[in-house]
Amino acid sequence: MLENLLAGADNVFNIASLAAIAFGVLWGIIGGMIPGINATIAMALLLPFTWGMEPTNAIMMLIGVYCGGEYGGSIPAILIGTPGTTAAAVTSLDGYPLHKQGKSGIALGTSLISSTLGGLLSAVILIFIAVPLASIAIKFGPAEYFGLAACGLTLVCSLGGRNVFKGILAGAIGVFIASIGYDPMNGIPRYTMGLINIADGFELISVMMGLFAISELVLQAEELTGDAKFSIQSNVDTRLPSWAIIKTFLPTAFFSGLIGVVIGAMPGVGASTACFVAYSEVKRWSKDGHTFGTGNLKGVAAPEASNNAVTGGALVPLLALGIPGSNSTAIMLGALMIFNIQPGPLLFQRSPEIPYAFFVALIVANICLFIMGYFIVKLAIKITSISKPILFACIIALVFTGAYAFSADTFDIFVTFIFGLLGYMMKKFGVPYTATVLGFVLGFIMEANLRRALLISKGDWIGGLFTSGLSTTLIVLAVVAFIATVYQNMKKPVDMDSIADDNNAKV
Repeated sequence: MLENLLAGADNVFNIASLAAIAFGVLWGIIGGMIPGINATIAMALLLPFTWGMEPTNAIMMLIGVYCGGEYGGSIPAILIGTPGTTAAAVTSLDGYPLHKQGKSGIALGTSLISSTLGGLLSAVILIFIAVPLASIAIKFGPAEYFGLAACGLTLVCSLGGRNVFKGILAGAIGVFIASIGYDPMNGIPRYTMGLINIADGFELISVMMGLFAISELVLQAEELTGDAKFSIQSNVDTRLPSWAIIKTFLPTAFFSGLIGVVIGAMPGVGASTACFVAYSEVKRWSKDGHTFGTGNLKGVAAPEASNNAVTGGALVPLLALGIPGSNSTAIMLGALMIFNIQPGPLLFQRSPEIPYAFFVALIVANICLFIMGYFIVKLAIKITSISKPILFACIIALVFTGAYAFSADTFDIFVTFIFGLLGYMMKKFGVPYTATVLGFVLGFIMEANLRRALLISKGDWIGGLFTSGLSTTLIVLAVVAFIATVYQNMKKPVDMDSIADDNNAKV
């Protein structure tokens, strides 16, 4: 393995390769910062420019875009409450409250450090256990995927704050929205009301941008007076977190990074699911879990470490099995095929220097991410000095442009607006819109895999779902977590308002 690693490093440490990685990271960060333009779109836009490049350099550049794009979405999520990517939606839960408390630098620094740690962790793990991890990931069947999604969905209970049933209601709304469109098994349209535009269901980008961005803009506009700036509760602290602060969230970032690697290695799951699962588990096991959603640094570290760790995990099925684990790796697969590189087990036997070059490139990309992110964060904080009317106009333009660019369908602009109004109403009545996004993301995964498991078992629920020790553990854990959370909230409801007041008083 050492020889392969050195051969891979030899392909990376030259001017052309390093320049390609650095440019890819920068392009990815910029793409991630623009609402609706995620890592996948940023990679797709760059793909035509890879023609004529050295094959390994082209793939390294795309790896850089992948890393930068997953991180870039956290910057607008923290500063304006508008996630740049779907995975960054979870980051806004604690990142945006931290910004409003004046802790912008600490929040952005936590995101950057956690993202870098998660990416480096996944790269190191890849070097040692890429092929064994792929063999484990391929054993995940419908029952295991259902159990994993069920564990993540239990988070809706705690997102309701003082009223657990509001979280369940919001999650149910998300699951229902996910069911609109073609039936995944029978191909029959459901709840489409005859509209051809929603026959394929709603795009996550449109749903998320509406619930997070448009709803927040409407609420902010209600309080707008003159040329007001974003109101925060103290002077903006642009300093990055000190070592004393970093030590408090390092274990969280490490644990969440491991979750991201494992989930990233599962084909078809992706960073959004990894972020929700990591956030859910950290919140569940943390002593201060009740403060999540009000500006807890662990609530920023968990999703950011997991979504960047997914970048490494997703390369496992791509390189070891030839199966793309996400939309972004599907584009990488296309690029590999363009350059006549056939991924799969034989790649590690015939040309081991190629996959190991990609692993080393992933390490270099995350180092570049930290360096570039440091300077970009310093510039990004200045967004707080822009007047609200100008900033609102820019955000609306970016949100609607991003919604259209993702699908090239003007109908998605209308969908974004409708979900914006829905999010606004949910905020007014204290219903957690984040639980709706969680239900929407995990609802399809749960339904599709539940029905696949039942088809395999010919309708036998026990035989279909409890097929292995892993699926049994996940399902039992989900049930226990659901019951425990509901019982805890009904016995002693968490007063989120008082928690927020206490946090604000400490700033």
